[in-house]
Amino acid sequence: MARYGREHTEATRARILETAGRRFKKDGLDGSGIATLMGDAGLSNGAFYAHFASKADLVESVVSQELAGQLANFNGLSPGRAGVAELIQLYLSPEHRDHPASGCPSAALLDEITRCPEGTRRSYTAGMAAIVDEMATRLAPADPSSARGTAASVFAMMVGTLQMARALTDDPLADELLDAGARHARELLGLAPPPSSTPHRTENTQGSRPR
Repeated sequence: MARYGREHTEATRARILETAGRRFKKDGLDGSGIATLMGDAGLSNGAFYAHFASKADLVESVVSQELAGQLANFNGLSPGRAGVAELIQLYLSPEHRDHPASGCPSAALLDEITRCPEGTRRSYTAGMAAIVDEMATRLAPADPSSARGTAASVFAMMVGTLQMARALTDDPLADELLDAGARHARELLGLAPPPSSTPHRTENTQGSRPR
């Protein structure tokens, strides 16, 4: 039997985590079994247990990685408060609404994570806290703790707004909800409006978005 080196093993694990993350955010944590998850990664079922002890172990690892990736993307935006404004616009956008598989794990999975084992919820807590801390540091560099509660509540509002926009079958109404949510988030944080304040509009009607 061939033995693979450490780099191959790590790359394979990373591929499983990436494809499982997309599948979970699209279909839910209980929407796919191990066979489907491994098929997405182009691997056999037998390879699963070389990397994870159970599906619950995979879920915990995916949640941790998804939040770490979200933080890395946030860090790639403009420095300081400008980056927070960019985050709000990107998060509360029709593109993010319409593509959950490549988006925020909180908006896609939060209701399921609350019912997960404590280990997964601890991983979620740590990852979410890191994102909130980054927001708070950008908002109040001299005293991040003073902005932490506001940052947490605004991010929670953004998550809820995106979840509701995804649930609506009326695209124009969903667009209005996203615009209003982005505007209120900026106002709560004392951020300037974007250069173009034209609301999102879509020509599609009910039932037109991918699910």
